[in-house]
Amino acid sequence: MNAQAVARIRSSYELLAPRGNELMDTFYQMLFAAAPAVRAMFPKDMTKQKGHLLAAVGLVVKHASNLEALSGALMDMGERHAGYGARGEHYPVVRDTMIAALARTAGPAWNAQLAADWTAALNAVASAMLKGAERAGRKAA
Repeated sequence: MNAQAVARIRSSYELLAPRGNELMDTFYQMLFAAAPAVRAMFPKDMTKQKGHLLAAVGLVVKHASNLEALSGALMDMGERHAGYGARGEHYPVVRDTMIAALARTAGPAWNAQLAADWTAALNAVASAMLKGAERAGRKAA
């Protein structure tokens, strides 16, 4: 990810961070509407889950210039998610839902360039997590 994309991601997150709770509420509402079957993978009380995801998004922003630094942790997370029932086809739905939630929360500050930048970052996250899920599959076999 180039320096300009990193700067745009960080700048947009500075705008969104004060509305983090709204972002998480929007994301999960949209996710469960788009993929109702995944709701069963989550706890009934989503308070902690929303906090964990918001913190994870913050880490992605913090390390946007070097997402490779997160690869080990992301692989571990992907392995855990496989244990929860997450499958490869869930990742694009989650990515697209997060992009839509970011756009909705950012409002008129959102644009196609931000969508492309965030998509690239989230694709890198998903790639590392999917490697962890593959590792989980090998362990189970």
